[in-house]
Amino acid sequence: MNFCSAAVRPKSQSNQGFTLIEVLVALGIVAIALMAGLRSTDALSKNATRQSTQWLAQICAENEFSRLRLSRQVPPVGESSASCFQAGLDLQVNLSVQVTPNPNFRRVDAKVVQRNGLESTPLLQLSTVMGRY
Repeated sequence: MNFCSAAVRPKSQSNQGFTLIEVLVALGIVAIALMAGLRSTDALSKNATRQSTQWLAQICAENEFSRLRLSRQVPPVGESSASCFQAGLDLQVNLSVQVTPNPNFRRVDAKVVQRNGLESTPLLQLSTVMGRY
C-alpha cells in the first residue's frame, strides 16, 4: 500500500478562476455603479448651470430696479420690457408697475425670461415697492 499517492491529488478543475456568470455579474454591478455616478454628475452640472442663470436673471432685475430708482421719479403705472444681455444669454425683463393704497408708493414686479428664438422660459420674479424721493 502506497500512502504517498493518496495524499497527493491534483486539484479539480472547478476550483480554478471565476466562472463566466460571476464575471458577468461583476461587470453588471460595475456598470450600474458607473451609471449612477454619471447621473449624479449630470444632475450637479445642470444645477450649477441653473444657479448661474438664476443669478444672471437676478442681476438683470436688480439693474432695472436701480434704473427706476435713479430716475428719481415715481414710475408710471403700466407694463414695459427691456432686453438684458448677460454672459451670452438673451434675457428680457418685463416690468409691471401697479398702484398701491398709498398714492406715494408703487409696486413694481420684474419678471425675467430667457428668450430661445420664438419661445421664452421664465427664470425669476422679483417685486419691490418704490416711493417718492
